[in-house]
Amino acid sequence: MDVYLPIANLSVNGLWIVALGMLTGVLSGLFGVGGGFLTTPLLMFYGIPPTVAAASASTQVTGASVSGMLAHSRRGGVDFRMGSVMVAGGIFGAMIGALLFRILQSLGQIDVVISILYVLMLGTIGSLMMREALEKLRPREGQVQNVRKRRHHPIIAALPMRWRFYRSGLYISPLGPLLLGVIVGILTMLMGVGGGFILVPAMLYILGMSGNVVVGTSLFQILFVTMSATMMHSLTTKAVDIVLAGLLLLGSVLGAQFGTQIALKARPEVLRLVLAAIVLAVALRMLFGLGVRPDEIYTVAPL
Repeated sequence: MDVYLPIANLSVNGLWIVALGMLTGVLSGLFGVGGGFLTTPLLMFYGIPPTVAAASASTQVTGASVSGMLAHSRRGGVDFRMGSVMVAGGIFGAMIGALLFRILQSLGQIDVVISILYVLMLGTIGSLMMREALEKLRPREGQVQNVRKRRHHPIIAALPMRWRFYRSGLYISPLGPLLLGVIVGILTMLMGVGGGFILVPAMLYILGMSGNVVVGTSLFQILFVTMSATMMHSLTTKAVDIVLAGLLLLGSVLGAQFGTQIALKARPEVLRLVLAAIVLAVALRMLFGLGVRPDEIYTVAPL
C-alpha cells in the first residue's frame, strides 16, 4: 500500500510507516519515552528528509504519549504537579527551539545539525543505559544498598523556594524540574523527540523521583510539549507532513497499550539492556551515514 507524502515529495509504503509507529508506541509504554529518538532516524534511513522527519515525528510522539499516559494514570503512576512544572518549562524551551530551527533552516544546515545531535545524544544515552543495565544484572556487593539510598542531586537540594511533590515523595525547588523541561523542549523542536530518553534518567538520578511515577509523569510532560512543538512547526517551519504524521499516529496509539502491559510483567533491567542496544545501533548507523556521500545532495528549505 503505497501512499504519497506531499511535504516530503516521496511515495512510501504506508504499512511500513504504521508498523514503525507501533514499534515506537511499544517503547513509549515500556520506558516512558515518546519514541521519537528512533522514529526520526528510521524515517531518515527510509529516505525522508531530516527536517520533515523531525517535524512530523513530534506528532506521532503525542499519540504514543497520550495513550501510555492514560494507562499509567489509571494506576496512580502520574505526578501531575511535577509534570505541570516540567510542561511549563518545556513549552518555553520549544519556543527557543523553534527560533534555532528557523535560523539553521535559513542557513541550510538544519539536516546536518539534526544528524549530528542524534549521533551525540544516542551514543551518550545508549552507553550510559547499557552500563547501568549490565551493573543491575550483575550487582556487586553492597551495590543494592547504595541504589536504595540514592536521592536527588546536591545541586537540586541547594535550590531555593521548595515545593512538596507528594506523589513523587519529594520536597525540592521547582526550578530544577523547570530547567529540565526547558532542555527537553528545545530538543523536541530540533530533533522531533519527546525527550523521554533524557527525561526519565534525569527524573530518577537528578531529581530523585520515586520510580513508580517516573514513566507516567514523563509521558504527561511529553504529551503537552510535543503538542506545542507540532503547532509551532506547523506555523513556522511548515515541515509537518500530515499524511506521514497520521500513519505514525495510528500505529503508536495501538503500540503504546501493548508496551504498558509488557512493562508490568517484564524485568526492567533486561528491557533497559535491549533498549540500550537498539539506541547504540541507531547511533552507529547515523554516524556511518554522516561519513558517506549521499546519492542526492539536498535539504528542505523555505522558498
